[in-house]
Order: sequence, then C-alpha cells, then structure tokens
Amino acid sequence: MPGTLSTDRAAVVKNEPSSSHCLPKFQAALSRSKPPSDNDGARVLYLVDTLNVGGTETQMVQTALRLRSTSHHITVGCLHAKGPLLEVLQQADIPVVEFRKKKTLLSVNGVYQLMRLALFLRQGQFHVIHAHDLWANLLGVPAGRLARTPVIISSRRYLADLEWYTFWKNKTIRTIYYLSTHIIVNSASVRQLLVERDRLSPEKIHVIYNGVDVDRFAGARGDREGLLGSFGSGSKLIAVVANMYSRVKGHACLIEASRIVCRSVPSAKFVLIGDGAERRKLEQQVRQAGLEENFLFLGHRQDVPELLSCCDLSVLPSEAEAMPNSVLESMAAGLPVVATRVGGTPEIIVHGVDGLLVPPQDSQALAQAMLHVLQDADFARRLSRSGQEKMQTHFGFDRLIAQLEQLYSNAVLGMKDFRGVSHSDVVLLDQQSQPLREKN
Repeated sequence: MPGTLSTDRAAVVKNEPSSSHCLPKFQAALSRSKPPSDNDGARVLYLVDTLNVGGTETQMVQTALRLRSTSHHITVGCLHAKGPLLEVLQQADIPVVEFRKKKTLLSVNGVYQLMRLALFLRQGQFHVIHAHDLWANLLGVPAGRLARTPVIISSRRYLADLEWYTFWKNKTIRTIYYLSTHIIVNSASVRQLLVERDRLSPEKIHVIYNGVDVDRFAGARGDREGLLGSFGSGSKLIAVVANMYSRVKGHACLIEASRIVCRSVPSAKFVLIGDGAERRKLEQQVRQAGLEENFLFLGHRQDVPELLSCCDLSVLPSEAEAMPNSVLESMAAGLPVVATRVGGTPEIIVHGVDGLLVPPQDSQALAQAMLHVLQDADFARRLSRSGQEKMQTHFGFDRLIAQLEQLYSNAVLGMKDFRGVSHSDVVLLDQQSQPLREKN
C-alpha cells in the first residue's frame, strides 16, 4: 500500500536523484553509526529491503525520524538503497548503509553481504538489529546471530503469504523466527497466525500497532479543483488507497460494487490512489462496466493527506490485511470508512461506531455499506468523528515509540561484551566488495 510521509522532506530532490552512489563507504558509515561512548541509549540498526514508498518502509522511516529526539541512536541498513525515502533519511542526517542483494541471498554475493552485515554489527557494537520485512529477516537475523547482537528482532507485517512462500521456504522463515529474540507483528491476527501455524511462543511475539501522524492528516486541506480538476466538481468522492500489485486488495470487487452505487448515487466517483501490475486489468474492467467517468486512477502519490481531505468516504475492500495503514490514515483524516472484516481491520474498527465492516469478496454488501454512508450525512459525521478520536487516543506514534523504547532499553541493560574487530579487517572486507559484486 502506498504509505504517506508526515514530513516536509517527502519531496525528492529532482536534480540530484537518490542512489547508492550518494551513500558513505562502509568504514565512514560505521564511524557515523557509532556514537560517543557516553551515549546511554541503544544503538539500533534498522534493516529493510528498499526505501521505496510503502506501508512498511514509511512506518520504519517515520519511526527513525522520531527516535532521533531520544537517547537511542538509529542507523538504517537496506538491501537496495533506492527510493524516495532515501532522501528523507539523508536530509535528516540518519546514517544509511547498503548491503546489496542480487537476485538471491543463496549465492556468493549473499554470503558476502551476510558476513559484511555481521561485521558491521559487531564493529559498531549495536545493541539491536531490527529487521522490518521478509528479505531483511532472512539476512539480518543470521547476521545478528553471527555478530552476537544482544537483541535480534524480526518482523511480520502481513497476513497473506507472498508468492515467495513454498513449503520449504516456509520452514526457512519459521527457523528465522525461532532464531530471533523478539518478533514484532502489527496486529493480534498476525500473532495468532504465528502461534497457531508456526507454533511460536506467544511470549516472544510483540503486537505493536502501526502509528499514524494524526495531526498531519487531520490538518491537511486539499483543493479539489487544483488536485482533481473537473472530476471532483459536484461529486461524492470515494477514496481507495491501496497498491495494485495483486488481487488481494479487492479492487475488482470494488468495481463490481460501484455499479450498484453509481446507479443510486450518480455523483459518486472513485479516486484510486496506488499503482501496480494489476492496474491495466482494473482499468479494462472499469471500461467494460462503462464507468470511465466515475473512476480516476492517480497512481502513487505523495500528497495522500491532501487528497483524502477532498473526499467524502474511504473504502478498503481487501481480501487480507494485517494492519492497514490506509484505514488508519483515512480515519485520522476524518473520513468515514468502509472496510472488509479481515485480519487486523476489526482491531481498528468497531462496526457501526467508528466505521463499517463488510465480508470480503461480497460486492453487494460493500455497495450497501457505501450507500448507507453516502446517503446519511448524520451517520457519516458520527463515524468520522468517532474514528478520528480513536486515532488520536490509540494509534499515535507516541504509543508506538514508547513500546519500541521499552524493547531497546532492555537491550542496553542486557548488553553483552563484544570482542574487538580490527580496523584492517573492516577495510579489507570493504575492498573485496567490488570484485565479488562484479562476479555475481
């Protein structure tokens, strides 16, 4: 799902594109990652696959930005140092180092990056490695074990298994979870999956809900005409913030439901924010339904708060979700929300109180819920007011930061002794990088 940035640094500098060439060399990054010895906070390495704009990546960057003001020292590692979020981290002066993955981690290059990461952790005397996604788990947890990093955190932030998963690969990721000291999930539904299917200890799994910048979304003011042109004039606008990488987000069901909605409310128009491989099929489905005038495909956007402020309703018709950022962001923006009763979504919405829940893959139920909100202004206002209040009290970043600080502070208290690694070892390993990369 396309996440959003609650910072003025969201824009990428156009005349100086972000790339790994802008990153400091291994030793320079190591020097920046190791604060003075009198710093009593945890030294934490965040590890993520890329720095493209997505739910996981945006949550990671938002958290790193906020932890700057604490005693903890954050460094970000990534397997591909590319994407708009790289610029955000660099402008915030947060160290970024790349451990570049080729096609697979099961290769000479993969082993090299594993050893390089382990050395970086050991030499930097990190208290914590916190891996945020699948590939980061696979590289970061073994490296943390090799480096004897005291706290090794893996993450699972989704319910639907990715295409990567097979029987044997599932066993691999299960082993990775066992090797972790903590597992962070973003909903109780994900925790239940890991306990029941993977037989993981419940005590090892920490539910930390996603955070949302409530002030950023509540305070956004959008210009309908400026952002949407004539499309928004006199319309009831329905926002759908979701990627289009697979059918799991339920766009096809939404388009079916829109036939019913548009017959009853001809002014209803759908603003689709997000992109992916399914977009062309969805555009074709809209054309076949004769609804071209009722749909606007915007692709990836950085101005989601402003776009949401232009809309009257937000819908998420997913077939599977862990903790959907689009629901949190829409509620923070003060929009009534209709979403499917899947995964962690019922942990956010109480049906009829701060949103409406419908069964997945049920276009009729989805349409009726949308019509209920669009045709009853008082009911819509009650949902939006209650939803926004819940975001302020239960889903702010202050709560997320406090929970993470608890884990990180415990890591400092339990810090183990590190055996020294010589400066020459680090330089030698970094010098070997280029020939290995060329070979793979």
